[in-house]
Amino acid sequence: MIFNKDTAKKTAEVLLQVNAIKLSPKDPFTWASGWKSPIYCDNRIILSFPPIRNYVREAMGKHIEKQFGKPDVIAGVATGAIGIGMLVAEYLGLPFIYVRPEAKGHGRKNQIEGFVEKGQNVVVVEDLISTGKSSLNAVKALKEAGVNVKGMVAIFTYGFDIATENFKKEDIILNTLSNYENLLEQALETNYISEKELKALSEWNTNPSEWDIS
Repeated sequence: MIFNKDTAKKTAEVLLQVNAIKLSPKDPFTWASGWKSPIYCDNRIILSFPPIRNYVREAMGKHIEKQFGKPDVIAGVATGAIGIGMLVAEYLGLPFIYVRPEAKGHGRKNQIEGFVEKGQNVVVVEDLISTGKSSLNAVKALKEAGVNVKGMVAIFTYGFDIATENFKKEDIILNTLSNYENLLEQALETNYISEKELKALSEWNTNPSEWDIS
């Protein structure tokens, strides 16, 4: 679920503006999964633009307080959401932790870095939602540590049905600043893409694993 339409539109605008999201239906990208994709997203780029990162942290921070109340701790999902998660925690004046994909193989062998206690309320911050697998892996680690995960907020989601199903299955509330639908609306409105490209981009989102530009 997006926070609201105005936020979704503004977020899509700034992500396209700084090339955090690139749309290239004619010359698609190849994801690590092997999928051909007309979109590539790297929201870490916003950290290099102070006005935009401040906009994102404030939008996220205000929504967290409105949706979940003030939690005890903000958790970022490594590695993409460590930066923005820390900014959100700073904005709210809260402790920050981050969750690795798996426990380290050396030292203290932590999966969760930072200080958190059993029973504390935690909101998870993520930069991007695709299938939701890695995000929910972080939630699982937090739950195993005995904390109460109130929900998750993310900058952007591709809006895949599989992600919706995965979050529903784990009973985790997910809210995002923007999503694929609003991104395409904004891209078309600003002439970033044509009507023909919009059709190709919409078709990809419906069946990304089988999509082929040819």
